[in-house]
Amino acid sequence: MTVCRTRQGEVRGRTSPDGVTSFLGIPYAAPPFGARRFREPAPPEPWPGVREATSHGPTAPHAPYAPPFDALIPDQAVPGEDCLNLSVWTPAPAPGAGLPVMVWLHGGAFTHGSGSVSAYDGTAFARDGVVCVTLNYRLGADGFLRLPGRPDNRGLLDQIAALRWVRDNIASFGGDPDRVTLFGESAGAMSIGALLTTGAARGLFRRAILQSGACHHFLRPASAERIAARLAEKLGVEATPKAFEHVPLEELLPAQAELRAEVGADPDPARWGEAVLNMMPFEPVLPGLALPGPDCGVDLLIGGNREEYRLFLVPTERLHVFPESSLRAMTAAYGLDPDAALPVYRAARPDAGPGELLDAVATDWFYRIPAVRLAESVPGSYLYEFAWRSPAFDGALGACHALELPFVFDRLHDPAYAAMLGAGPPQALADAVHGAWVSFATTGSPGWKAYDTETRTTMTFGDAAAPTPVADPRARERLLWEGVR
Repeated sequence: MTVCRTRQGEVRGRTSPDGVTSFLGIPYAAPPFGARRFREPAPPEPWPGVREATSHGPTAPHAPYAPPFDALIPDQAVPGEDCLNLSVWTPAPAPGAGLPVMVWLHGGAFTHGSGSVSAYDGTAFARDGVVCVTLNYRLGADGFLRLPGRPDNRGLLDQIAALRWVRDNIASFGGDPDRVTLFGESAGAMSIGALLTTGAARGLFRRAILQSGACHHFLRPASAERIAARLAEKLGVEATPKAFEHVPLEELLPAQAELRAEVGADPDPARWGEAVLNMMPFEPVLPGLALPGPDCGVDLLIGGNREEYRLFLVPTERLHVFPESSLRAMTAAYGLDPDAALPVYRAARPDAGPGELLDAVATDWFYRIPAVRLAESVPGSYLYEFAWRSPAFDGALGACHALELPFVFDRLHDPAYAAMLGAGPPQALADAVHGAWVSFATTGSPGWKAYDTETRTTMTFGDAAAPTPVADPRARERLLWEGVR
């Protein structure tokens, strides 16, 4: 057992035979319930003696994923109010080591997920000389519902509080607070996109890795207020903090899930605003789209997966039954002229049906084009594309959303990933991806040429033996999106 000191008190972790010490479930903020509900995070209370940190703490309240995603995406729920906690993995649990630090923000559409699932175990990063931190933040209504007299984006405020904890305490665990890389996937990456333009987060991280998310997904205040009004209506309460505080979680969480399903079943922009396109009624509330620009002071590694949207089409068996009329409607909703855009997509995929074309168009709108725009706004950024195709679902799942995660964390054999990875995932590819992330956090370079608007160099992680930097992939499709939000 190993003891480290934080500003709130001492914590005792556990050292594994491979020399990595983990400290699990450390509070970085006070429990966000009672008088603290729907408010900014408060500092945690100090504790006497040595606090045991050998098991994960409670997770932020959230409903489980609905089938079939519950079998594909790692998640767990641990009840308890002390849910604003984090975990640390380190190879050198003592002051003075000065190691780079990586802080992980999990995904889950701002309504699911936690930082304490085995899939996000930080052992491989610590093995390779990095102090790894994972954390929980408030989700759904508690984290992102717009309420009068309460701060917006409480989930983002939690993330900032965790980063401040890292700044103030990580040296005790062998980390350098001036060498922090913030990395996240999906909603975690979208959170980073928002934090890049948030003054309160400035200076708390030096580098960032955004996986399958960028500066794109948000709700304007008017849309967020409509979401709050509808959730209140479903629960039979007023849209006020006091009213929501008295709704039991066992009623609130199912109502949140039902509301998301409503948005999907009735995609009326006049009713839901931006939530129609994003399919996420709970997400950061912002006045408009903002890109950080060249003076943001953060080095960026940005990218996504080549066939992200297949995760939402293949397991649900929609890929081969999606109608042409819906493809045209979705393409128009994303801001493209179907008559101009679809022939360009079809030219590169002559055998693709409407569902496969939707995957290409939606992947671009949700993930690839926002990544490109962010890279263009911050000179010196690095861009990647994960293109390895999973053999799961008879190969139809492809290079889908979240598939890169076991490669990033070098956890190909974690049972949590088995259904998505299929048989025989290539360890050589995990070595390449994980190694690039470690290199970026350690040196500021993942190992290939930075992106620029002339060559548009993008590292493609596809062939396990030879990841390849390529110039301007799918240039004609990219050009379609100029002028589209």
